[in-house]
Amino acid sequence: MLKKVAVIGGGVAGLEAARQLAALGYQTTVYEKNDHAGGHTSEWDRLFPNRRPAVEVVDTLKSQLNGNPAIVLSTPITELLPNGDKFTLKTSNKSFEADAVLIATGFELFQAERKEEYGYGIYDNVITSAELEKMFTEHGAPLMRNGEKPKRVAFVHCVGSRDEKVNHLYCSKVCCVTAVKQAIEAKEAIPEAEIFCLYMDLRMFGPGYEELYKEAQQKGINFIRGRLSEASELDGGRLLIKTEDTLASRPLKMSVDMLVLMVGMTPAEGTSKLIYNLGLKPNADGFIGVSDYHLKPSETGIRGVYTAGACSGPNNITDSINSARSAVVEIHRYLSVKEP
Repeated sequence: MLKKVAVIGGGVAGLEAARQLAALGYQTTVYEKNDHAGGHTSEWDRLFPNRRPAVEVVDTLKSQLNGNPAIVLSTPITELLPNGDKFTLKTSNKSFEADAVLIATGFELFQAERKEEYGYGIYDNVITSAELEKMFTEHGAPLMRNGEKPKRVAFVHCVGSRDEKVNHLYCSKVCCVTAVKQAIEAKEAIPEAEIFCLYMDLRMFGPGYEELYKEAQQKGINFIRGRLSEASELDGGRLLIKTEDTLASRPLKMSVDMLVLMVGMTPAEGTSKLIYNLGLKPNADGFIGVSDYHLKPSETGIRGVYTAGACSGPNNITDSINSARSAVVEIHRYLSVKEP
């Protein structure tokens, strides 16, 4: 009898893992809570560092499945319980069994409302990086609430990351490079606009990231080292922002038309529930803890349960796909020695 593997989450990590598992001969099913697969990547316009259309990556992953494995959409897993040497997965009205489980529930974006001093949800033209990405998809440029193009745009790095006030001390890994990518795109869409990036430290560690930063500098994008302290609204809807230029050692006030908050990653709600159901150990940041960060990054400490992607901590797309492939190797090893 074919052994069954359940993949919880249909983002890029879940899709890649499912493809590999099906190719190895396992009866694999992907359970996705949303009405579409692809996770956050499916909602992005272009990817760093080469600005490849995100839809290309998602469509390639989905096309390689060819109907096998099965993808069950709009099906959140509400419970995951050990059942002898198997596992029972429950939805709102059904239950399923699996010999092994891969958790690929990804992440959720930090709720920018929690940084009330930045004015998100209060002032019209304070938006998140995800909302700007949607603007690029739909309009090709940033647009203010009145439909006009902004003349001055400021990008705020590390919103909800590296922040003791919200108890998120970790770096979300992708905010700096996303800000630089979006700043370039905004400048290209509105050449006459002034673009500013307010950063704590620029963490441009990946292939092509530093080159992207240099491109931004060449295009005249202004980088100011300092954390935003406050945003307020001026007459006419413009925004007054206060920060400190730590390189110049002086406070700084400036007015902008649009403020873009680079929101970081937080554990997905589904991840927290699975941690509780299975008795998994969360790591210090609330993501799924793994057995050994260096040697067993896919193992959870519960035999037969593995992780991939950003459910165990912030990851970019490339690292998420690589982690999925690593998890498949561990699942295959586990099921190969398991009693039939």
